[in-house]
Amino acid sequence: MVKDGIYLSGRYQVLSKIGAGGMADVYKAKDCMLNRYVAVKVLKKEYREDENFVKKFRSEAQAAAGLLNPNIVNVYDVGNDGNIHYIVMEYIDGFTLKELISSKAPFTDEEAVGIGLQIGAALEHAHKNGIVHRDIKPENILITKSGNIGTIKVTDFGIAKATTSKTSPIDFMGSVHYFSPEQAKGENVDTRSDIYSLGIVLFEMVTGQLPFTGETAVALAMKHLKEPIPDIKAINPNVSDNLVSVIKKATCKEPKNRYQTIAELVK
Repeated sequence: MVKDGIYLSGRYQVLSKIGAGGMADVYKAKDCMLNRYVAVKVLKKEYREDENFVKKFRSEAQAAAGLLNPNIVNVYDVGNDGNIHYIVMEYIDGFTLKELISSKAPFTDEEAVGIGLQIGAALEHAHKNGIVHRDIKPENILITKSGNIGTIKVTDFGIAKATTSKTSPIDFMGSVHYFSPEQAKGENVDTRSDIYSLGIVLFEMVTGQLPFTGETAVALAMKHLKEPIPDIKAINPNVSDNLVSVIKKATCKEPKNRYQTIAELVK
C-alpha cells in the first residue's frame, strides 16, 4: 500500500496523492537522488496482479521514455518496489485542459488553435517515433502555471496500449468520449486515431460541450460509429469556417478521409 512518507526503491519519497485514473494513482514525490520533485504513477492493485498487463505496461512506458519534446511530459524511470509497480514522470505544476474547459469554454479560435498546435507538436513527435497515444483527451493534457506559463504537456504516451481483461467499462467512460470509430470497433489503430481524438478535443474547446453523450460506453461508442458531429456553428456561431472545416475533417468516420498526418492538419 502506498502511503505518504514511504520510499519507493529507497529513492522516491511519496509526499501526497495528486490524482487518480482508471488503472493508476498519481503521487507527488521527491527524487532523493537528484533532489527534485517528480510525479509517480502507481498501478492499482487489480492491475499489478496481472503479469501480462504489468509486462506490457512496463514496455510501453519504456518506449514512451524515449520521447523528448517540450510538449510531452518526460518519463524518467520505470520500476517496482516489491509488488508496487510505478512510473516516474516529470512533475507539472499546473492543471488539466479539462479543468480549463470546465471553467472557461467556449474558447476563441485563437485559444483553441494555440492549444491544438502544441498538442499537435507532441503527437507529431510521437508518431515519428512509432508511438500512437490512443487516449488523447483533455484529462491527459496538462497546462503549466509556472515557468513557461501556458505550455501544453501531453502525458500518458503509449500507456493506453496496455490493456487487461480486468478493465471494466466504467474505466473507459472518460476515454470513450474521444474514441475514434476504429477504437470503438475494437480494431487496430494507427496515428489517424489520434487525429480523430484531437478533433474531438478541438470541438469541445470551441463549443464547451462534448459531441456525443451516453449512459454507457457502448452507447457512446455507437454514436462515434454512426452519428455525425453536431453542427458547431449552431452551438457557437463565433467559430470560424476554417476551424469548423478542420474539425470536421479530423473527425471523419473513415480514417482515409481524415488528415493523414499531424503535419497535414496543422499546416
